[in-house]
Amino acid sequence: MSLRLIIIRHGESEGNAQNLFRGQMDFPLTQRGVEQAKSLAEELSKRFEIKTIYSSPLQRARETAKIIAEKCNANLIIDESFNNIKLGDWEGKPKNEIAQKYPKEWKIWITEPEKLKLKGAETLDNVQKRAVEAVKRIVNTEKEGDICIVTHRAVIKPLIAGLIGITKPYFWKIHTDTASFSVIEYEKERGFILKLLNYTDHLKEFIEEKV
Repeated sequence: MSLRLIIIRHGESEGNAQNLFRGQMDFPLTQRGVEQAKSLAEELSKRFEIKTIYSSPLQRARETAKIIAEKCNANLIIDESFNNIKLGDWEGKPKNEIAQKYPKEWKIWITEPEKLKLKGAETLDNVQKRAVEAVKRIVNTEKEGDICIVTHRAVIKPLIAGLIGITKPYFWKIHTDTASFSVIEYEKERGFILKLLNYTDHLKEFIEEKV
């Protein structure tokens, strides 16, 4: 039996609904986000036999992970390695305000965010390194079965790219919606294999974020 990683983006948060840069600012789920998480949990319980869930420590991810854990009777582990990217002064700010105040940096964000360097912020290279290392640790620990990782858009994209070898610029070539899930299998002989990306059929509605 192979190891299956179900990589989940948290449900809609207040930061998503208000079109803010979130970073590590701790937004709760909206009511729609809670309903998304419940629909997600129902879908996952039908398709997988989840034994362990690893979650970002931020509230929007933890709330999503808890709903899944309760539905699937799975063990929940909070893992700092899957925390969202730190964005310094951009955190909690409207995206249109950032576009006006930091036009040069905004241009990098919407074209090649892998090159973005902000004071007091993380780079995507660092996010990728910590997330990939965490997944390799999980692979060595869990060995087989269905494992969930509940995290954030700016972690999922570099993580997927790092696991299956997508080179830069990769960020805007991968899309994940709130409360979506993607599936990566791990086989010892072949490594990581992307089997499913951004599954959302269980959702009635969601906001598609393009920047």
